[in-house]
Amino acid sequence: MRSGRRAAARTGAGPRGGARPARRTLPRRGRLPAAVLALALLAGTAGCSDGGERRPALRTDTLPAGRQLAPGVGYQEFTAQGTGGPVRAHLLRVAPDARARLTAEHGRTLAGAQTVRDVARRTHALAAVNASYFDIRGGKGFAGYPGDPIGLYAEQGRVLSESRNDAAALLLGSRDGRTTARITAVASYGRIGAADGATRALDGVDRVAGRLRPCGGPDGERRVEDGRPLTRDVRSGLCEDPDEIVEFTQEWGTTLPEDRSGDAVAAVFAADGTVRGLRSPATGSVPRGMRVLYGIGAGADWLRSHARPGSRVDATTILRDPDGEPVPGPVDSAVGGGARLLKDGELALGERELTRQDRPARTVVGVTRDGTVLLLVLDGREPGVSTGATLAEAGELLRSLGAVDGLNLDGGGSSTMVVDGELRNRPREAKGDPVSERQVATVLAVLPEP
Repeated sequence: MRSGRRAAARTGAGPRGGARPARRTLPRRGRLPAAVLALALLAGTAGCSDGGERRPALRTDTLPAGRQLAPGVGYQEFTAQGTGGPVRAHLLRVAPDARARLTAEHGRTLAGAQTVRDVARRTHALAAVNASYFDIRGGKGFAGYPGDPIGLYAEQGRVLSESRNDAAALLLGSRDGRTTARITAVASYGRIGAADGATRALDGVDRVAGRLRPCGGPDGERRVEDGRPLTRDVRSGLCEDPDEIVEFTQEWGTTLPEDRSGDAVAAVFAADGTVRGLRSPATGSVPRGMRVLYGIGAGADWLRSHARPGSRVDATTILRDPDGEPVPGPVDSAVGGGARLLKDGELALGERELTRQDRPARTVVGVTRDGTVLLLVLDGREPGVSTGATLAEAGELLRSLGAVDGLNLDGGGSSTMVVDGELRNRPREAKGDPVSERQVATVLAVLPEP
């Protein structure tokens, strides 16, 4: 993984890196040693109010030998048993000193989705899984851009989607030639500065202005502190802020969202911050080598006043912990998720999450004490063959595999494991549906060394 990245991940960096290296055929030499998993019923009282509830874990007697995709990268398949029935599991291990690079990737554009297999082929990945939640087509409050990640997403050291409510995320970097991986609560803070000294919050990156999810939480509290309380749209469940400024990068890859009011402003600015022009209504695309600040309401007024053509602006997004301190260490890629499953070797689920009994397919990620990343896909929606897992079961299984920190990523019909260009699991949109590959916004990909 590239070194020299900063935790203050900056949206103002240049375009993505050059062409991907040609794929090399890697020998499948060696086998991973078999291991025994002692996954009997666990007392597991953490988070339970009565302190006596017992939670059965997914269990298997042996973990079969797998195959090596590259030095330090191994893949295994096995079936675990639980109270809901059997669960087919697909496990990818990436050691910190692997001769490969674990990174986040998106589809051809951030506005449009792609299947995991298509992204894996385009990037010549050894293996890949689906990553973050996204604005899925047909979902409640769909904004029209199925490639838009929901929550934190960063690649190549640049934030391309802001965090949501200081949620946990997987942060990937590199130090001394070794991959660094951690799961931690993180928030993104965006600011805009103008040449005349005026400053303002940058509300988001590469998304429709004025529409946010979820409502409330730290995001809502910060807006209230700025005198901009959110309102809820009862039809979509989304929160609305009529006075936003959102940045659009080259990765957006298509025309700007429709300016329905006709009063929005798009400030086009170059890599050195020079404003090249204002568009109102805000239409068109992001010109090559440029970025766009898209303002609505009071945000549009701010751009008219402080981002005049020929002047300069600076738009920056940095990552901070919940206490407001900069996230330490290198951050090259960042992927936000849902529930945090493990923290410091213990289940980190709240009481409501512990008692949930739904068992969808799941994609989860764990980090072991030595920094190995575990990417685990659990199939579901196939009664008698693979029934999926509860959040608690997924967390306990990750822990049994050696993880001390864990995070639930997107699941259901999105859960996908691709190895050597081949679909390894059996994703379904619903029970009884045929196996199909859903287009997703982002993936975690294991790329061969150049």
